[in-house]
Amino acid sequence: MAGLTDSLSLSQLSIPGTHDSGALYEPLSGTAKCQNLGITEQLDAGVRFLDIRCCHVNNAFKIHHGVVDQRATFDDVVDAVTAFLKKEPQECVIMSVKEEYTSSGDTRSFEDTFDAYVAKNPALWYLASSVPTLGQARGKIVLFRRFGATKSPYGIDASVWPDSTTFTNGQLRVQDDYQVSDTDAKWNQILQVFNEAKSGPVDTLYLNFTSGVKSGFFGIPDITTVSDAISPKLADFFAVNKRGRYGIVIMDFADSGKCAMVYTSNGAP
Repeated sequence: MAGLTDSLSLSQLSIPGTHDSGALYEPLSGTAKCQNLGITEQLDAGVRFLDIRCCHVNNAFKIHHGVVDQRATFDDVVDAVTAFLKKEPQECVIMSVKEEYTSSGDTRSFEDTFDAYVAKNPALWYLASSVPTLGQARGKIVLFRRFGATKSPYGIDASVWPDSTTFTNGQLRVQDDYQVSDTDAKWNQILQVFNEAKSGPVDTLYLNFTSGVKSGFFGIPDITTVSDAISPKLADFFAVNKRGRYGIVIMDFADSGKCAMVYTSNGAP
């Protein structure tokens, strides 16, 4: 992002992201793990959109993927992002925050607990409802809010999120068809939104989840079958489509190579 002009809106860029960014652990192979890299390593690899799923327990946030505790706290995530932005102040990080699994032991709302985290370093957060320009966002965490809130503005409002579909909600255009029965059909859904983003309204923020899960034997979730099928298709797509606006490309098992193929489409050095 350092090589891009301040006046560009984040909605005009191709941005690498991770799905279930904190999901590093699973009880059974293929059932919950979505990333091989921790948050710091993801940011160093080029990820600028983080999908953070928080279980609200005893007035604090633990990172979860569904029922699976990911052995990290929200403080761990914010500390990693803070350290990165201190080192790279020309960058920004869009952080999706979503409530996950079942809350317990709380005496306040999810929103109130999030407020408490923000209060530790208010200057770190960009909480306006509009999609910012790079100049507005540099050095900050841009809140992409997937939880309900009583106050407004309070980040980019993504609290209305239909399940496993492609949808438009105000300034957002989202492909999140995560229940995958046919990986070719999933790829066509991804491709459709790539094509929309390339020529769509500049103030629309496109989010394209390349992640998904199949139902395996006995209904056991199978994540890697989807990622193994989609990853080479992504590589082939960006090998041909080297320049353009493709929105936020949200991946399982992101690495530096996958991120580079997305962000270099912006034409940055």
